[in-house]
Amino acid sequence: MESFITDKAYINGKWESVADSFEVLNPYNGEVVGRAADCDKALAEATVKHAHVAFQSWKNTCAKARSSILKKWFELILKNQKSLAELITKENGKPIKESIGEVAYAASFVEWLAEEAKRNYGTTIPTPHPNKRLMSIKQPIGVAGMITPWNFPAGMITRKACAAIAAGCTVVLKPAEDTPFSALAIAKLGEEAGLPAGVLNIIPSSREHAPEIGNVICTHPDVAAVSFTGSTATGKILLGLAASTVKKVSMELGGLAPFIVFDSADMNKVIPNAIACKFRYMGQTCVCANRIFVQESVHDEFVSKLVAAMKKELILGDTLDPANSFGPLINEKALEKVVESQVEDAIKNGATVVCGGKRGSLGGTFYEPTLITGVTPAMKCCNEETFGPIAAIIKFKTEDEVIALANDSRVGLAGYFFSNDVAQCWRVAEKLEVGMVGINEGLMSTAEAPFGGVKESGLGREGSQFALDEFTEMKYMCWGVLH
Repeated sequence: MESFITDKAYINGKWESVADSFEVLNPYNGEVVGRAADCDKALAEATVKHAHVAFQSWKNTCAKARSSILKKWFELILKNQKSLAELITKENGKPIKESIGEVAYAASFVEWLAEEAKRNYGTTIPTPHPNKRLMSIKQPIGVAGMITPWNFPAGMITRKACAAIAAGCTVVLKPAEDTPFSALAIAKLGEEAGLPAGVLNIIPSSREHAPEIGNVICTHPDVAAVSFTGSTATGKILLGLAASTVKKVSMELGGLAPFIVFDSADMNKVIPNAIACKFRYMGQTCVCANRIFVQESVHDEFVSKLVAAMKKELILGDTLDPANSFGPLINEKALEKVVESQVEDAIKNGATVVCGGKRGSLGGTFYEPTLITGVTPAMKCCNEETFGPIAAIIKFKTEDEVIALANDSRVGLAGYFFSNDVAQCWRVAEKLEVGMVGINEGLMSTAEAPFGGVKESGLGREGSQFALDEFTEMKYMCWGVLH
């Protein structure tokens, strides 16, 4: 793993030294994982220029050649799965079993997109004119600027960058300040797989320089597309910047996922899915269950069984130890600004803390897995993305009522519900105002399916047969005078 930790940036096929650096800390114990390159505006601008030059040749490589490199990259990621997983856990505190799973997840996108590179089809169009022939082709858009999050530092990079690379684009990527080494490790393996110089560029930065690099990515005239995963608030700022040069933009932003339990649901299936959907990576994912709606006739049973499962399965400790399944939050700000404030607000407004509700005994940024009942739609935990281990339970009576409550939000990334009524499953799946629906399933993301939201949860889709669309332009060709 040590070979993946570097204080250099990866620019134009070279590992470049940078004047300044910043510390990356392990959330579990506060120890320094390493020092990362602190890139600035000038270096970001130079990197875009390199990527633009590289694009002139990369766009002309055949699909099979791009696919071949991606397949080698996929194999190298799996070969280094253990080291990559340990690095992720040290950077962001994710339980090691989940980090191992993330590496496999990240690799799955490389494999899928290696095949999609060869399926970037155009169309022939029936013509209304006998002496004309009509067709369309898809062409790579150019340099793709990317900003990726800390919660899935490997998965988000391959899901974005490999789609662009498969399409024939080049990439300038700024990883999250908390997890730069995971991005650089993925890049190192891409280099080993045969990526030409300038096709993938990684420019880490501290929080101090992040805004100026984001500005370059969103406003530089040589950047043709922008892809961002993060908060809705930040996404709106970047979208405004990108508008100045009318870039193609894809964004996966915040969520407020409803998790609905109807009275016909099989509780033996609901509980393990609730644990996975709410508490995976301590609730620090954009598709986590944020509001748990339970029909009143099964409310008490659900609460009792979920609390028992939480106490049994969520084991706090050093997340490099596979015996532990629950680690620290990413940093103190995440704990104070979101988790503690939401719990305090709920208690103040009449909710009951059934379990948890306080910092963990291990200190640091540990927060106990928490379940709150008596939650109402006006509380913070129902209106703000939690990004933490709070299961907020809201009781409901009817299907119409819960649909209205679930849709009462300006965001719509993911939604989940559990029911054994087939007709109800169709109705609810169609009525939920989200981009992705889990029906009797709490974990649904896969490389083969389109990932993305509606409303203020983002633009575009990642993964699936549509992945390359975010990085291509459609060109229409009209052939005349054929007779």
